[in-house]
Amino acid sequence: MSGLDRYSRQILFAKIGENGQRRLLQSRVAIVGAGALGTVIANHLVRSGVGYIRLIDRDLVELSNLQRQTLFDEDDARLNLPKAVAARYRLNKINSEVEVDAVIADLNLENAEDLLKGFNVIVDGTDNFMTRFLINDVAVKHGIPWVHGAAVSSRGMFAVFKPGNTPCYRCLFPHVPAGTGETCDTVGVLSPLTDIIGSFQAMETIKLLVGTGESTPNLEQIDIWDGTSMQMDISQGRNPQCPACVNGQFDFLDRSSERQVVYTTLCGRDTVQITPQSGQELDLIKLSEALGKSGRVAVNEYLLRFSPVEAISMTVFKDGRVLIHGTNDIVAAKALHAKYIGT
Repeated sequence: MSGLDRYSRQILFAKIGENGQRRLLQSRVAIVGAGALGTVIANHLVRSGVGYIRLIDRDLVELSNLQRQTLFDEDDARLNLPKAVAARYRLNKINSEVEVDAVIADLNLENAEDLLKGFNVIVDGTDNFMTRFLINDVAVKHGIPWVHGAAVSSRGMFAVFKPGNTPCYRCLFPHVPAGTGETCDTVGVLSPLTDIIGSFQAMETIKLLVGTGESTPNLEQIDIWDGTSMQMDISQGRNPQCPACVNGQFDFLDRSSERQVVYTTLCGRDTVQITPQSGQELDLIKLSEALGKSGRVAVNEYLLRFSPVEAISMTVFKDGRVLIHGTNDIVAAKALHAKYIGT
């Protein structure tokens, strides 16, 4: 058992055992989001010996992340490292036998199927409803179980969705909620909460992969400040008219409308994300030379940071995606993008 020595205490747990550990080593998990939940989930799964983990995240490490995003440190923020890359570096030091695939991308309808299909489990480490509906469509279409989680303020929740066995996310939430609701950037979040919810998500993922444990049938909710919890049994919650799991209608994967550029306000962050049509790749060094005449520039192999004026900064990724910080006005963001990056 020499190759399994590092997992000896996990193997002693009868519901995992040596056979379960070998299943973990052969498993593939995709984690969407490398923030507060995603870093906790990835940390546990890598230490547990899940063989291949794809970590998908669109953002870079900032100082405000360090209060709760447990795989990062001040050097990562100073170097403007993408979260997926910084997390992979740390995870490789924890367990070099696990393959961690760091993907710097915004999960959207153009790339979601390519990035998520072929995995044993998908885990939700995101902070927005649209991405969860997108994950649900991919999961239902390809028959992949997924583990949902959310944490904001002192309140968190998690649930397990297994296509063909449980209701899907859209059964419970038929429509995208109006507005964006509370977020970590508008009402804050407590670090112990994200540790707790992420740990529950990791545990449910391990149970799915090993196959010897029953997934929770509930939407589990907790408030760590008040010390309260609630379990809502969702096992009988299938919507007989659900567009996704009943009728096979995957609205969030629908490419029927031609997409050129998408502008998204990131709630509470005073930031607009500009996502161009896929297929382009920027020469960041050449762009940095051009932008250096107009403001402060810092560039690495993954992204470029540019500040034309004190109140505005721009993060430019290789795939052409841009985060414009300092405004939530899409019209103003378009003008800045056109002026400095090009239409």
